[in-house]
Amino acid sequence: MTTIRALPAYEIVRRTYPRPPPQERDAVAMAVGKAIDGALSECGHQLRLGRHPTQTAMAQVAGSILDEALAEGAVAIDPAEREATLRKVQDVLRAYRRSEIAGLARPRTRMFLVGDEVGVYAQPDFWDGRHRFFEMKSFRAVPPPPDVALQIRLFQLAFPGFEAHLVCLDRHADPVEVSTAVIPPPTDAEALATLQLAFDLGREVGEPKVLEYLDGPRVHYPRPSRAA
Repeated sequence: MTTIRALPAYEIVRRTYPRPPPQERDAVAMAVGKAIDGALSECGHQLRLGRHPTQTAMAQVAGSILDEALAEGAVAIDPAEREATLRKVQDVLRAYRRSEIAGLARPRTRMFLVGDEVGVYAQPDFWDGRHRFFEMKSFRAVPPPPDVALQIRLFQLAFPGFEAHLVCLDRHADPVEVSTAVIPPPTDAEALATLQLAFDLGREVGEPKVLEYLDGPRVHYPRPSRAA
């Protein structure tokens, strides 16, 4: 049996670009983000089934997720702010339904292995099942800031040969602004630096896993030459 150290791509991003401890407004923003993600996920599921979910039904989904997330974060917003928030979620849903990612499925999680010692789980938000994957943000991230750029490079390593698309449905704009960008493949130097980062963090904080027991597609990369 082969034991590796495994960690998700988001953990590499989080440790490379740590954020300050969340404040109360951050908890509200995270709850809104969960409501948007959950409503988009349910809307996409319904579209893939050939159904046409109404804005009212999706607002109810978003409202339930928002209330649950606020309760988990032990924060509260007044009814007027909640209503305004759900209107914004509906605006994001309208933008989503007009975008190229509407109804696309999420790919199965893939793992890329570095030297058969470290494994990184990666799962973009959407893909077309053939040659493109899409990462979505509910804020403007074009051009991508360093943390988003790293996240996409990790996905590119897990999905080699796929064209990477960044889709932003900026909930902070009025009306919601849609911006997209095709992210070029990493250069050899960028790929090597990202593999080195993944290898180092994986050996430091990755959880031991038995490789033979892991399912899903895998991509193999050699151990970085600097690793000793």
